[in-house]
Amino acid sequence: MRKKILLTATVQSHVCQFHKPLVEMLREVGDYEIHVAARNNLAAKNGLRLDFVDRVFDIPFERAPFHPRNVMAYRMLNRVLRENEYECIHCNTPVGGALTRLAAQKYRQRGAKVIYTAHGFHFYRGASRVNWMIYYPIERILSCCTDCLVTVNSEDFTLASAHFPCKVARIHGVGVSDTRYSPVSEAESMALRRELGFSPESRVLLCVGELNANKNQIMAIEAMELVVRRCPTAVLVMAGNGPESHELREQVTARGLGAHVRFTGYCTTLERYHRIADLGISCSKREGLGLNVIESMLTGNPVVATRNRGHTELIRHGENGFLVEIGDAEGMADCVVRLLENRELRCAMGRNGLESMMPYTYARVKRELRSVYFD
Repeated sequence: MRKKILLTATVQSHVCQFHKPLVEMLREVGDYEIHVAARNNLAAKNGLRLDFVDRVFDIPFERAPFHPRNVMAYRMLNRVLRENEYECIHCNTPVGGALTRLAAQKYRQRGAKVIYTAHGFHFYRGASRVNWMIYYPIERILSCCTDCLVTVNSEDFTLASAHFPCKVARIHGVGVSDTRYSPVSEAESMALRRELGFSPESRVLLCVGELNANKNQIMAIEAMELVVRRCPTAVLVMAGNGPESHELREQVTARGLGAHVRFTGYCTTLERYHRIADLGISCSKREGLGLNVIESMLTGNPVVATRNRGHTELIRHGENGFLVEIGDAEGMADCVVRLLENRELRCAMGRNGLESMMPYTYARVKRELRSVYFD
């Protein structure tokens, strides 16, 4: 009889985007039947498909911890656990992770292993007191219900190791394909630019992420207003959808940047935009580990990003990119223009970034995940 493993998260797109390397590792190691329990949000993700697992349960988790639908989600999850005998229950995201660990306790006592991956604690140096008061006690209590807590940055690993009673591991993120995200020749990049509707003279900036308040794309638009005064051929590509989409588009229009900002919506072919970009930018207020930064650097592009624990984990200021303070649009614009005007610096930083991101590739992360599961 095949052994079963359950992956849970608040939404199914999380599993699609971040856990294919984990599923590949499990397939390589043994004949596992892999299930997913999460809310189906794939209709809004432009064709994203959860077609690499054996069974999917649509559980209506909501991101707001005290949303009434989470009561229904908890009951439905209990039924999934009751009707399946899982060897391992691997949970992700704050709400999906909390409800799963609560529901999994009786099964853990029967021998099921419970793993939780924290993709970035909501409490961290500089976080609000409210975040510490709400999320820290919850995670500390739930760590008693966890066999292994997996962290993706050094700050979270240090904190959890010192204060939580469970086993704590650190891995290099969720893994990024270094074949999908890899440098291409200038000729290939120019051909792809023409195909995507960009002129050869365009200087392309790429900003990837859900359009929401935390990702802070308004800062990128403010910076672009300054960049185009000094570099009139600059174009900002914003890849993603989300609740801030309408407001951001209005800001682009109001600032007269219509010719300099392009919205792609949710994009399943991000590697094409990375290959035509001159550099990446990321303006997040909070980040566990910036997947978009890793993808940019693996493609050979330097990154200008805001200073937070996820970005400082990846970016060495002045070596493979630049770090600026959150809200400092002028500082971001200065760094962007400096890179656009200095090809030699841009290429040197790109090479440094590519080298520094090799630990974050599929192969390395799959080895680390294997250690989490089987050592």
